[in-house]
Amino acid sequence: MKKFLKFENVRDLDLAQTLDCGQSFRWVERSDGGFDGVAFKKSVTVRLDGTDLYIENADEADRELWHSYFDLGLDYGKIREEISAIHPVLADAARYAPGIRILRQEPFEALCTFIISQNNNIKRIKGIVQRLCELLGERLPDGAFAFPEAEKLAALNPDDLAPLRAGFRNRYLIDAARKVADGDVDLEKCRACAYDEARNELMQITGVGVKVADCTLLFGLHRIEAFPLDVWMKRAMAKLFPGMTPDDFGQYAGIAQQYIFHYSRMNPGLFDER
Repeated sequence: MKKFLKFENVRDLDLAQTLDCGQSFRWVERSDGGFDGVAFKKSVTVRLDGTDLYIENADEADRELWHSYFDLGLDYGKIREEISAIHPVLADAARYAPGIRILRQEPFEALCTFIISQNNNIKRIKGIVQRLCELLGERLPDGAFAFPEAEKLAALNPDDLAPLRAGFRNRYLIDAARKVADGDVDLEKCRACAYDEARNELMQITGVGVKVADCTLLFGLHRIEAFPLDVWMKRAMAKLFPGMTPDDFGQYAGIAQQYIFHYSRMNPGLFDER
């Protein structure tokens, strides 16, 4: 008999909007609308039936893990209402994809995947991440692969990562793994310390600039005040929010950022010259 966890009355969650919007790279959509994925060394299938969320191949002991992963304890409806008052375009963006939630991912995985994301597209990022897991990750009972531990990656050299076809990013991944494994960069410290201090901690890693640090803080450490600025977001800020800065989006800036990012990426006509 197939085992599963069930979360009832889940609001403000759309699996496609959340799992395929560029914040995580380990999920693959199924033909039935569910998603297969791996997180925290657990391979599962997730699906929604109305407002019921099912996590297949999950144990009851992991209920809190998945509740946290999908951020089910946060009232996104209330937050969406609050941030929609900031700007009418943000209200449009929030209405466009009200089912986006910020995942609480494993911090080292988030750090590495956003290092890989530099000058890259989502399809290629997913391919590199999958090859990294197959090369170095623990093989799980169903044949999927977990994300590798920092210590395992730290023992290698950049040339060992040639099968990933990640180019210059190999050197950055090795440096990240070594600094995390050796304790030179403390990811857990970054959960609670001052934001600038957390960002500077991550930027000790070769190749980690402000954007990658902000993405790691938002998607790996749930610092929802983070507001990563990539090419899409810089265009969106200039065109749709002229004169505004990330600070103008308040304590839920990271959630606002995801609404804006997805809205902008899915509606390139917003940037047509008129």
